[in-house]
Amino acid sequence: MKFIDPRIDFAFKKIFGSESAKDVLVSFLESLLGLDGDRRIAELTILDPFLAPKIRELKYSILDVKCRDHRGVSYIVEMQVQKVAAFLKRIQYNTAKAYAHQIERGEDYPRLNQVIAITITDFVLFDGFNHCVSRHESRETITGLSYLQDILHFFVELPKFSKSLEGLEDVLDRWIYFIKYAGSLQEIPEKLSAAPFRHAFEMAMVANMTAEELEMYDKAGIAIADARGAVDLAREEGEQKGEQKGEAKMLIRLLQHRFGSLPAWATDKIASADLATLENWSLRILDAPTLESVLADPS
Repeated sequence: MKFIDPRIDFAFKKIFGSESAKDVLVSFLESLLGLDGDRRIAELTILDPFLAPKIRELKYSILDVKCRDHRGVSYIVEMQVQKVAAFLKRIQYNTAKAYAHQIERGEDYPRLNQVIAITITDFVLFDGFNHCVSRHESRETITGLSYLQDILHFFVELPKFSKSLEGLEDVLDRWIYFIKYAGSLQEIPEKLSAAPFRHAFEMAMVANMTAEELEMYDKAGIAIADARGAVDLAREEGEQKGEQKGEAKMLIRLLQHRFGSLPAWATDKIASADLATLENWSLRILDAPTLESVLADPS
């Protein structure tokens, strides 16, 4: 058997945002939020269900899973594989917008219900702690009491999850393991063979996908790979530019020490040179009799 990777946004929405798999989403939400007893989700309405044809029409669609429970609490569940600029600001903006858009007139404030944003990242987002799941809310700074709970944020940082299949302790552990590793599994593990995990694996089976869904899944995976490649390339170029600037500064200092103040043509030439040329010029300083001979173009 082969399964699609839930870390890809298209696959995540298919598994957790389908009308036919509400039990999967309910189980994940209840385990993450610690809902039990009369606080469990009796009914769930998916506000933007997974529909492959609709997603195809949205060129720049953001594949969040949006839903509302029987109490009126709204949930925004997002899978993010690549850290982007102002990522945390975007999450807070989207959550605040979802909260405000529940009403149209100011006098309807009592109709505002809680909004909970759940963000799963395939990268480390917070460096200050090592636990995988974190909950963020507003608190009064002296007492530590929480009075403003209409907007909550939960984060699941997949790289911080290190439990093995044998070490899974509860339902939430199983869901995080599923999200992180399902794409690399060849069969359904015994520990994840009961409902609703089996249903999630059935939704993730490549054999159960239509040709259109497979095409869109492949394109989504390629887009992620391209984005990661672009980031890696930019990082590499940034590192090279950093080395280039450092080498240029060092060369200028050495030239000034030997030849005195440098003319504009020399500093301009150094500023536009690549790293290899700068290193070559640095080697010439000891033997070259003039500034011109140091900065001469290679023959």
